[in-house]
Amino acid sequence: MLPVRLHVNVDHVATLRNARGTPYPDPVRAAEDCLAAGAHGITAHLREDRRHIVDDDVERLRALCKAHRFNLEMAATDEMVAIATRVKPDVCTLVPERRQEQTTEGGLDVAGGGEELVRRVKALQGAGIQVSLFIAADGDAIDRAHAMGAAQIELHTGEYAHGRAGELERLAEGARRAHALGLQVAAGHGLTQDNVPAIVAIPEIVELNIGHAVVADAVFVGMGEAVRAYEAAIARGVSLRVRGGGLHVPGS
Repeated sequence: MLPVRLHVNVDHVATLRNARGTPYPDPVRAAEDCLAAGAHGITAHLREDRRHIVDDDVERLRALCKAHRFNLEMAATDEMVAIATRVKPDVCTLVPERRQEQTTEGGLDVAGGGEELVRRVKALQGAGIQVSLFIAADGDAIDRAHAMGAAQIELHTGEYAHGRAGELERLAEGARRAHALGLQVAAGHGLTQDNVPAIVAIPEIVELNIGHAVVADAVFVGMGEAVRAYEAAIARGVSLRVRGGGLHVPGS
């Protein structure tokens, strides 16, 4: 088994369903296909406005993922904490959420969350849920995530995906810092088959959360084949670890 977990985010299957108000395509069926193709887990973001994933999807995904990890992305609000403590996903990833954004933009403001954020993290942990914080590869944010007791961070890879100079090195440094503190390190946002290998070559990365690109590729090849293509991309990244090429962008 690959040393990096692949979690597939099925949000945008629900986006397509909701565009016409039909019961199809069903994100839970998509999740079944992902798991059958070898994905380690499923991720879904229950937004305040329910623009894609809805409450019933969360219930059914939890029931599906009995032998796999179910990661519920959500804003750090009392409403979402109440839902999570009832449904009990394996992991809750706390993310920033703004009503008008197309997708999650940037990392969670760990410092600005203050005692309210700490209280919500503790409530999730008290329900036996692992807490992950979606943050930028910033040293202070990583230190604060550790201080408040998070088990995992997910590094925001959006700027890397957009080609920002030096971003891969910054992500690698952040991953090393988090790992040294005992945090598990995941990564996600804007990841594709082309840019996954260089991220996976960072040896501290243990999980990827990928949604939009998997669903987009599945339009042409099917969900199972798309998942297998990302598993192959992860394997290429793991081979870069073996060769010591952790900061070489694929093709360079």
